Formats: sequence, C-alpha cells, structure tokens
Amino acid sequence: MIRSLLFLLCLGTGVWQLGSAAWLLAKAELAQLLIANAWEGQLQGEGAQKPWPWADTWPVAKLKLQGQAPQFVLAGGSGQALAFGPGLLAGSGDPGGDRTTVIAAHRDTHFSGLQYLKYGAVIYLQDSNGHWHSYRVVETRIVDSEREMLPIFAERGLLLVTCYPFAALTAGGPLRYLVYAEYQSGGERVQL
Repeated sequence: MIRSLLFLLCLGTGVWQLGSAAWLLAKAELAQLLIANAWEGQLQGEGAQKPWPWADTWPVAKLKLQGQAPQFVLAGGSGQALAFGPGLLAGSGDPGGDRTTVIAAHRDTHFSGLQYLKYGAVIYLQDSNGHWHSYRVVETRIVDSEREMLPIFAERGLLLVTCYPFAALTAGGPLRYLVYAEYQSGGERVQL
C-alpha cells in the first residue's frame, strides 16, 4: 500500500514537472509568434505594436548574426524584455542611425553564439522601415562593467553586449563580452 502511494506520488510529481516544462516551452514559442506578428505589422506601416496587451516591450529591429537564425530585437534592456529576445538599450542609436546601436542579450540564450563571431564577420540589422543595414566585426573584448562605460559613439556602429564568462555556473557578475561592428552599407532591401 505504501509503495503504491509512493509510486503514485512520484508519478504525479513527474507528470506535473513535465507539464510545467511543456507549458514554458509553449509560452516561449507563442511569444515568438506574437513578436513576429507585431514586427510584420510595423513593417506594413501600422507603427510600433506590443506583441500582447500587457507586454512592457515591442519589436524595434531584426538581427541576423552570421551562421544563426534571425532574431527580433525588443525595446529596452529589462529582464522581462531580455527573456524574449535581445534588447535595444535606451540611449543607443537606432539601427543605421548616426549613433552606435547597442543591443544586449543573455549569454545562455539569444547571444549564446556571440563568442564565435570573429573579426570580419558580417552582421545584418533590419530597421523598422524594412531596410537591412550591414556591419562588419572589428573588435571583441571583455570589460568590467563596474569600471568601464560602454563605448557608445556619435557614429554609425553596432555594439553587442552579453554577460561573461559564457560557461559561468551562476548568473550576474560585472564582466561583459563586447562585439563591436562598423557600419558597412545601409538601407539596402535584401531578403535574408
């Protein structure tokens, strides 16, 4: 009797855990569909749209890193926004604009492949008008965010930022991995 109850308890707990994990994955996939829909609406001239009514962010660009699938860039760098995709940091430039565009993401999700971008790699960034801008990687480095400011310049460029080290067991810490890319040519309509 006790074995049967213990078995049923373990089985129920396992089903509960699997169901919770499946629910999280389903919500993440649905969120990406809603973000894609909001981005397409913006490209069709409907203006900035939140992907769901209670969202604290909206898509502002689309990022294509070499060797990776395109990702939607969201407004802001809050933890809630970064849970769904890379975030365009406040105070940085717009894609293709006259100021450095700064995009941050988590090292273990959306920017997990950032460490593999090498000198000369091409990065594409689509603005809200549908124009793709290209950038070429010119520098990667590690900085201590408590001692150094992010290098935001009054010139076209792209700065990608994530936590470092990539294989850290705990989140947080002051180290950041930076990838700086120079603006190449912009405003071209291309299909990626």
